Order: sequence, then C-alpha cells, then structure tokens
Amino acid sequence: MTTYSRLTRVDAPLSAVWEFHSRISGLEALTPDWMNLRVESVTGPDGDPDPEVLETGSEIRLSMRPFGIGPRQRWTSVVVDREESDDRAVFRDEMRGGPFAEWVHTHRFVADGEETIVEDEVEYELPGGAVGRNVSPLAVVGFEPMFRARHRKTKELLE
Repeated sequence: MTTYSRLTRVDAPLSAVWEFHSRISGLEALTPDWMNLRVESVTGPDGDPDPEVLETGSEIRLSMRPFGIGPRQRWTSVVVDREESDDRAVFRDEMRGGPFAEWVHTHRFVADGEETIVEDEVEYELPGGAVGRNVSPLAVVGFEPMFRARHRKTKELLE
C-alpha cells in the first residue's frame, strides 16, 4: 500500500486535542466544505446510535461529493484501535466500504509540553488492481489540500 503522512504542531494540550478528535463533531468540523460531507449514521460498539466518543468498534457511515461533481461517494469506516496514555494517544480507522481498494487512517497525538504534535497517516490503495496500485502515489494530489485544510482548521479551532 502507498502511505501519505502529514504532521502539525498545535498550541493546545493533548487532552483538548484528543477530546476534539474523539468525537464525530471533530470530523465534521475538520472536513473541508468542498468535500460536501454528510454523516449518514454513527453507531457505537454496543450498537447505540450517535455515541459521544468514537470508541473501538464504532462505525461511521458517511457520503461525500467532492466539489459537487459526480454522484455521492458512500463510505463506511470502523474505528479498529484506540489507545491513550499521559503523553500520547492514537486511534485507527479502516474503510470497510467506499471508493478505495484499501484505506487505513492512523491519527497520532503526542504531547510536547503544552503543545501537541498531530499526525495523520493514511495507508491506501486505489481501486483497479495492479493499475490502481501503480497509480496510487498520484492520489497525493487530492490528499495534500484536504489534509492541509484539516490541519490548518485544527490549529484555528484549538489554539
């Protein structure tokens, strides 16, 4: 799989950054408007709708229509790992249905004094078998503006 990564330093404590990213409202706030995100449903690991925190086992069903072009792209993501300690936190979600052949998104947060280092790492593969694998590195053209906007918005909302 191809890997994309973006790192940002946020002038906010780990606890605040972690709490923000642990809620569906954080995803909604950080997704650029041009993605036309619609959260269809969120289900907690116990089957309850709209959990307060996205715990391991939470399932998110959403759709997007980037730039308002083409049909809405449906996407199902499941939080498969979530760990937290005094100086770091991480959660990982995997696409279980959507536009990519594979998608694993790891969200890392590391305390550095009163600041937090935020890292998004995406391991992905475009559809189309061998052709998709070969052109997957070109997807950075779409990822870079989206993640740049997400990190800029994180700083704007939390600093």
